[in-house]
Amino acid sequence: MFDTSVTAALVGDTENVSVMLTLGDDALGILPMPDCGLQSNGTGNWSLTVTPHARGSEVTVRLDGDLQPCVSETDFFSEYPCIVETLLVSASRNSSCLAHLLIQVEIYPNTSFAQNVSENATIIPNQVYQPLGPCPCDLFIGACDVQCCCDQDCTPHLKDLFREHCFTGVFGGNVNPPFDHLCSTPVTEEVSDLFPFLCVQSSLENTPFLGYFFHGLISPRTEHTFRVPRYSSSTSWLDLGYWQDRPILTSNNEFFTIPQVSLVGQCVQKAPVAFLRNFDSNCATNLTTYQERENISEVRLINSLGEDWIVPEVVYEESTALNKFIYDTETILHPGPTFKSVHLEEHYTFRWKENKITELNVRIIWAKIHADQQGTLTQRFKVTFLTFNATEGLKRSGNPGYHPGKPVRALNVASAENVSTINLWRPVGSGLCTEMETSPVLFGEDAVSGCLWEVAIDENCTHLRAEVMNRLKSLVQATHVAKKGNSDYGNIQDGWLKIIWRDTHFPQEGPYFMDIKGICPDVPATMTIHFLISNSGNLEGIPQDVILGAEVSFSSVTWQFHCGITCEDKPNLFPLSVSVQFIRIPPQLTQPLTSFQISLANRDCTNNEVCWSELIFPLSKYYQGEYYYSCLAKSLMLVFIFSLIIFIRNPWIREHMIWGLSVF
Repeated sequence: MFDTSVTAALVGDTENVSVMLTLGDDALGILPMPDCGLQSNGTGNWSLTVTPHARGSEVTVRLDGDLQPCVSETDFFSEYPCIVETLLVSASRNSSCLAHLLIQVEIYPNTSFAQNVSENATIIPNQVYQPLGPCPCDLFIGACDVQCCCDQDCTPHLKDLFREHCFTGVFGGNVNPPFDHLCSTPVTEEVSDLFPFLCVQSSLENTPFLGYFFHGLISPRTEHTFRVPRYSSSTSWLDLGYWQDRPILTSNNEFFTIPQVSLVGQCVQKAPVAFLRNFDSNCATNLTTYQERENISEVRLINSLGEDWIVPEVVYEESTALNKFIYDTETILHPGPTFKSVHLEEHYTFRWKENKITELNVRIIWAKIHADQQGTLTQRFKVTFLTFNATEGLKRSGNPGYHPGKPVRALNVASAENVSTINLWRPVGSGLCTEMETSPVLFGEDAVSGCLWEVAIDENCTHLRAEVMNRLKSLVQATHVAKKGNSDYGNIQDGWLKIIWRDTHFPQEGPYFMDIKGICPDVPATMTIHFLISNSGNLEGIPQDVILGAEVSFSSVTWQFHCGITCEDKPNLFPLSVSVQFIRIPPQLTQPLTSFQISLANRDCTNNEVCWSELIFPLSKYYQGEYYYSCLAKSLMLVFIFSLIIFIRNPWIREHMIWGLSVF
């Protein structure tokens, strides 16, 4: 707790629950003891507020005492806190303790404690008439910025500390400086003789910084939809069939959509499915807002104009393993048969031939839950494209080299079914290792995954090391990896490389390594898989990448059981992780610049000191300070004035006199 208030949630059935607040003795270093007694609204300078909600209660602890020790106008950069307290919030029912929350309070001096916070909205001035920022060095709201003398949050005592070192110029608040062409500016020796005739009569409010704005154009808002525009002509790009990355269309002239994970990690509910683009995504949905998607059996896909529609073949399978898909559940039962069905997994298999979709097989795994059940549902959506005569058998990962994003092929010569894969954990449910699913390691994609292992306080260290090691090794049940993407599983000599294992040496028996209750040294916690890859050449202009070696190593840590206020007989969660890294040898060097890039760099005004294109910048298309015709008129006026000055200067008159004498 670093502020004057903190809020926590008490989850569960909070009916008839009393909440107490207890202070600790920081001087003696004694933690507060839980007081599971009557309801308490505060202790000393601290107040406690409990607000009931549907799924629990909101507990707010607030400092109501004197904040004068934290109000400092000179020492607001102190490294030492002004208030240090230890608080304990206890929840009980019928004098029986249910939950504890330990709060460590450290509040540091801050000048904002002495300020009156205003709730008025900030008024942004019109930039056409006055500069947008009257104090550019004021970077923090409610706090004094050092060396910023125009900051209204700085008190006179604070300004005395840096008054002689204030920021100058526009950044320091001088947004209306007198410019050189102002007639009131003192004349210097470098000023031209024509300065009195060409100077500007203006007030300081007409600052040069007023021109930094754009004349905005109002345009109607465009609503984006996944509906394909209808063409007036009968010709369509579908006449030639689909090709890779083209969106699949339905009979309603709309994109066929399936929930997918975007690049930023969010789940897009209606994302178009691209032809020949496989994906396997997981989306988390709140059960209270869950809505069933449209019936896939009623969707019709099209290949091209005039052809028959593709009718999906849907198979439903009921699942009872809800713990892998739903977590943080809470059910409030009501009388009556109020149940609903949810989709846990949806598998779409497209079969295609000659750029046409021939079949769509859909496999939906669903479950029945109570209508009032709450929690988070993790749904899986998988799309696979297969050729018309393809089987679900062995697939290549390239021919001959690996394709980026394809699974790394592995072989286990010690198993009857020698085909194997190298996997990563795929999080589902609560994240426990016993509930995790796996996904294959993809070529060229570095990845990190992990899970949580439950460990009790009286866990045997030898047994713990063995269990964790077996759990990590279960991801790599292979002895060899394929050098190429099309290595033959039936021929060990066809480019199969043996995996190098760097096992962790467990401690031997001795006084130092004796098992201590709650502490186990040298427990393997991280497994690292390194792949050495290289480019073996090009085939028809396509680079062919191969694997040169694979190594598996382990990193160990000292596990220690973490107790709260009391060491309860509940297991701790021990995190396990596995990382995959592809190392390219030799490292790829930076490509040399082409002649076009060199020529473009010479004209780059951002990186060069000389920029010829800015010689007439006001007349170029890049200048947007004012309209083009206004700039052109002003430029022509300057050209006229410059020509007039040259014409009436003394050399012309002197030349005219010489010409007149020569004539006579």
